[in-house]
Amino acid sequence: MKYPSDIVFTPSVKKIQKEKGSRNNYSRMEKYGAWNTEVTPDLKAFLSKIDSFYFGTSNSEGQPYIQHRGGDKGFLKAIDDEHLGFADFSGNMQYISVGNLSENDKATIFLMHYPSQSRIKIWGTAKISNDRNIIELLTDNFYKARVERAIIFKVKAWDMNCRQHIKQRFTAEDIEKITQPLNQKINELETIIKNISNSKTITL
Repeated sequence: MKYPSDIVFTPSVKKIQKEKGSRNNYSRMEKYGAWNTEVTPDLKAFLSKIDSFYFGTSNSEGQPYIQHRGGDKGFLKAIDDEHLGFADFSGNMQYISVGNLSENDKATIFLMHYPSQSRIKIWGTAKISNDRNIIELLTDNFYKARVERAIIFKVKAWDMNCRQHIKQRFTAEDIEKITQPLNQKINELETIIKNISNSKTITL
């Protein structure tokens, strides 16, 4: 690849970009190196907020498959400057992603952080690891799930997309943190009102 974005901007894609009038913009982006090829501090910071992502693989015939993976925040971990990894939990025992990777190691990771309306797409290759040391490194002991294996993802390119059309959403944990000061203030005011009420004698 001449540019990192060539991993998805194939000749056929560039042809359509040219026909639709966007090729010049993306050509400038390529020259100025807008896409990353390494695990940067910014990417690590983003991963620390993520408790869910989508993992894409395809089989030898090119049939794509998207699998949701979830865990505690930061469960998708940076191993070094070019590798990510996560503990793969037991599920419904279909093993589609595992089977796909056994014959086609190309993979993608799609990350969405709804509170900040931001998303990151990562392209690369992935492999299964049953190394106990690696599994232990990637396992969060406080998350209740049975780990079957580790998946190691080698980053080839990643990009942060625009925020357009991303609707803000918050988890129950986010809402609890946001409303905690308000609930505390309500409790304080209710206590004050109750004390005032109890200190007065009401005559009918």
